[in-house]
Amino acid sequence: MKVTNSVEKITPFGGFNFVFKSFKDSGLSDLIDKHLGLRVKTFGFSYSDIFANHLAVYLNGGDCTEDINDHLREHLQNVRGMHVCSADTVLRGVKELAADTLYMENPDTGVKHEFNLNPRLNDLLIKGLKQTGQLKANKWYDLDYDNQVQPTEKHDAAKTYKKNNGYQPGIASIDNMPVYIEGRNGNSQAKYLQEETLERAFSNLEDNGVKVGRFRADSASYQKKVVGLVERHSRSFYIRAKRCAKMDERIGSIAKASWNKIRLDTQEMEVTDIPGYCPFGGDKPYRLVISRIKRKDSQTDIFSGEAYTYRGILTNDTESTNSEIVAFYNARGESERLFDVMNNDFGWAKMPCSFLAENTAFMIMTAIYANFYSYLIGEYSKKLSWLKPNFRLKKFIFRFITVSAKWIRSGRNHILKLYTGKDYSPLLT
Repeated sequence: MKVTNSVEKITPFGGFNFVFKSFKDSGLSDLIDKHLGLRVKTFGFSYSDIFANHLAVYLNGGDCTEDINDHLREHLQNVRGMHVCSADTVLRGVKELAADTLYMENPDTGVKHEFNLNPRLNDLLIKGLKQTGQLKANKWYDLDYDNQVQPTEKHDAAKTYKKNNGYQPGIASIDNMPVYIEGRNGNSQAKYLQEETLERAFSNLEDNGVKVGRFRADSASYQKKVVGLVERHSRSFYIRAKRCAKMDERIGSIAKASWNKIRLDTQEMEVTDIPGYCPFGGDKPYRLVISRIKRKDSQTDIFSGEAYTYRGILTNDTESTNSEIVAFYNARGESERLFDVMNNDFGWAKMPCSFLAENTAFMIMTAIYANFYSYLIGEYSKKLSWLKPNFRLKKFIFRFITVSAKWIRSGRNHILKLYTGKDYSPLLT
């Protein structure tokens, strides 16, 4: 085997040139600077420069900001029009965009809580989706809400219910795209002050003209105030109901003939509903859709006397069938893939800063990158048959980003020369 060296400026990440062009052409770069304002008056890096460099980390296979210094700088310098900054500059930008953390004490328990709201970046999160056409004003959408435990040993991380240190941010999403992120320390359970969190999320969407048709959440949202809130801000809601004595009593009185067998994916179950169900000790009736699945251990339920696992969904939807409601709610599991994507593709598993305020800014910024990637893969897959709209980031990097390339000068023009048999030219039409 013989080896020869070349001093030609060839980059292994030639595909990022197209990504950077899309970042500019989509208007997202201009939106960032317009929304966040000028970072410097004369020489220096703008916020759009910081976002572009930070985006480049993840779309070139990196997993932490320091990869700019350690691995990517010389390759990013070959991207025409890109102002390459250091990892320190990116992290300074993250800290500049952080908002003050709110400290409050629960009067009932004496537990101290920390919340970080950052309305400026959350507003940019939705405006970015509108800029790329992923969200449209006056169109109805399904909104999901959940809290995710993010294990971390950062300086201010608190003990979570999973007995490890971390944060527990609240995330609202539409079509697996984050539209609102609120930082919470690890000791703040999902149900604590959730009404206030959701009020902020709904208000931000409504201020941007985005309408919520259906709302979907787990049992942490099964609270009287939360149900009243989502009923005011959406057409219909679907919330996992917590079992209680009243519900168990109603389940125990359901006639056998009322159950209907259905199959969702590969799972068989039976469904029925209890109309006029009044939760929380009130007198306002809702519909409670009950599903049950045969237990493998054959252990009988004390109230029904049969070996089933029962689950309830509280809703104000009176038109959909029981099977449609259960199918829609169970599809929420697909939306929870969002946390896997953010952890493994966009850096949430490696928080860069020491405090909740900066890390919340980081989470919202990387959510903007994740949304932009969804836009990219959706647009590129329309023009390139060898890309699919469901590709995860790693596959996109292998299939699209990692292509040897160099800029050459010909006929007074700069031309990107790609060393591949794949045709990238449809992206330029």
